[in-house]
Amino acid sequence: MFGETLYQSIELMERYSIDLAIDLLERLNVLEQLDQPRSAPELCQTLAFQTRFSSTLSWLLQRLVETGCIEIETTNDRQRLYRLLSRPWPPQCPELRQIALGIDPANASTLDLLDYAATLYPPVAAGKQNGEQGLFLPQGINLWLNYFHNNNLTYAVNNWLGAVVAANNLANQSSFQILEIGAGAGSGSEILLRSLNERGLLPRLQRYLITEPNAFFRRRSQRELAPRYSDLPLEWTSLDMNRPWDTQGQAHNALAPDGWLVISECVRPRLNQPMYPELVFQNLDSFTEVDTDPEFRPNPGFLTADHWRNAFKRAGFERTEIKPELDRICEFYPHFFTGAICGRP
Repeated sequence: MFGETLYQSIELMERYSIDLAIDLLERLNVLEQLDQPRSAPELCQTLAFQTRFSSTLSWLLQRLVETGCIEIETTNDRQRLYRLLSRPWPPQCPELRQIALGIDPANASTLDLLDYAATLYPPVAAGKQNGEQGLFLPQGINLWLNYFHNNNLTYAVNNWLGAVVAANNLANQSSFQILEIGAGAGSGSEILLRSLNERGLLPRLQRYLITEPNAFFRRRSQRELAPRYSDLPLEWTSLDMNRPWDTQGQAHNALAPDGWLVISECVRPRLNQPMYPELVFQNLDSFTEVDTDPEFRPNPGFLTADHWRNAFKRAGFERTEIKPELDRICEFYPHFFTGAICGRP
């Protein structure tokens, strides 16, 4: 699962997103304003950007903090001030793309989505376009489908890890049911079914309810999987986590007393560390405009392993596990973003 191809691909994506950030900050004329320490909200006001673009701009600047070209100062009121130390190198995205495709041709899916998302930054900053509208225009749908595909290793590794962990937790059950939330176009469902089949566990499956609020993705998942697994009790429906479950025909306490909650997700290795997948989501209000909490969610977007542990504990899970051992891994490798968070009542 975790081999040399994935390692090189992730390293390339990290560098690619940094070069995209350099290009965007140049095009947005931000670097010229950093001759003295300035905060992201101050920069937005100076450059006539939308107020909500402040968190997105802060993420771009944080990418360059890693390069040593920008320094950051945190004030007593926890405000972050950025100052340019040296001009960054010229972006080398075309050259990096060729290297990435040499590592794995399937990397094109991630690169294409990163490029497309980057084109939206200037119009979103100027208030000429909404991030949600831009990313989910018809021309963007194929990019999403290609990205959320199991041929795309940098994404599919999340599906594989979640499936392996889930199958391990089900191995000793004589029978079981599965509720999947946020199934998208079904790539995770596909890998889970494959893993269960390889372990000889499919005959024990009593019900597999696959939920996804987006009708297009849900229909695509059903169209792909229903014919291939016509003998299995698969069902598809909508479930919106932001609405009361009982109004959608689901019980909020759907987890059995001896069941497992398994969340396969990008996990932030360290607090405030930027991650290349975030470049795609930074212009989505649903990603950035969230309620924060210093203990459970100190920042929008992806959480650290400790934040997940705290969240599971608050939700009443007596036993929480994170696979693999991310705390140990990040001591040696700072760009390992894949984790499966497991909880049992």
